[in-house]
Amino acid sequence: MTQSIQAIREQRAAIGKELHALVNKADFTSADQAIYDARISEVDDLDARIARISAVNERVVSDALEGRALEATARAVRDNGGDPRAVFHKWLRGGDGALNAADWGVVQNTMSTTTNSEGGFAVATEVATSILEALKAYGGMRAVADVIQTAQGNPINYPTSDGTSEVGELIGENTTATSADVVFGVKTLSTYKYSSKIVAVPYELLQDSSVDVEALVRNRLTTRLGRITNTHFTTGTGSSQPNGIVTASSAGKTGATGQTTSVIYDDLVDLQHSVDPAYRANGKFMMNDLTVRSVRKIKDGQSRPIFVPGYEVGVPGGVPDTLLGSPLVVNQDVAVMAASAKSILFGDFSNYKIRDVMDVSLFRFTDSAYTKLGQVGFLAWMRAGGQFVDVGGSVKHYANSAS
Repeated sequence: MTQSIQAIREQRAAIGKELHALVNKADFTSADQAIYDARISEVDDLDARIARISAVNERVVSDALEGRALEATARAVRDNGGDPRAVFHKWLRGGDGALNAADWGVVQNTMSTTTNSEGGFAVATEVATSILEALKAYGGMRAVADVIQTAQGNPINYPTSDGTSEVGELIGENTTATSADVVFGVKTLSTYKYSSKIVAVPYELLQDSSVDVEALVRNRLTTRLGRITNTHFTTGTGSSQPNGIVTASSAGKTGATGQTTSVIYDDLVDLQHSVDPAYRANGKFMMNDLTVRSVRKIKDGQSRPIFVPGYEVGVPGGVPDTLLGSPLVVNQDVAVMAASAKSILFGDFSNYKIRDVMDVSLFRFTDSAYTKLGQVGFLAWMRAGGQFVDVGGSVKHYANSAS
């Protein structure tokens, strides 16, 4: 009998708990290492099975085309006299001409700017929120940064001051205190305009009443917007684009000569301790998955693995994958280990601010370029920005050797 995906996840969680207990033993032996290696192989196999089943399930759902969701939407319109998501569905299928006066009333009540006359739609707040929430799945930065939402996109200035080296003084009686003025700076969090690029949808899908057009369009939009924004939040230059966390981070450790594509246990320990303890308590490692593959093989001075797989991630009491006891975040936009590459980050990422302007505008194109192909084009615009607002070194990077 084929196992359910839930059963496989429970099996993986059980192994994760077992390995956490194993590597925390006071006397980790070669026999324990053999058990660890065997169980890690089982975890890898279970992860691959989960990925395969998830892909099949998504395909089945896609093929089923979510007919019941559309029926529920139609009922909401009948029962409630208008619903933002239902109106959005109708507009995706038929454009401006498909909306009646009551529908336009719903649109006007949910948007913060006027609708453009040429097929524009200022997406309702709840739809915009769902799009922004879905962006978390791409890259890793939104999962660990501090994400804020604003109604407008004007620059926000964050005052900064580095007091990590400041100390008080011991003075004698009737002695004047020494002056030590606080130096302030500012970090500006600007927003930038992002395009999803145009998504072309065949007429057949728009005309088929069983197709969940909203899910189809939204998934493509979030994939594209999620990838480009995560890239900029990670490695953006800060010039006409967000200031990425890699760009803004300071050096914590540089590999010794010869370590152009490698990192050793001591480097990771040094990187951890290059971050002030006040930040280290909430510290996380971030790296490319290919780098994860390398560090999974590293052991400490007692031949104990420093990587431990997580279990029940996202569930209260669950534990994420950890490296040297700190959570591990995979971000494919962090450089793979290479000469001089900033390949590993560690620190408190909550000091990286991601800002979304709530307006998400979607345009529907039916001009001749699409009509002759039997398609309708959709294009989303959003405004977002990212900035590392800390000046105390809460996130630092490991750089591979130049040679």
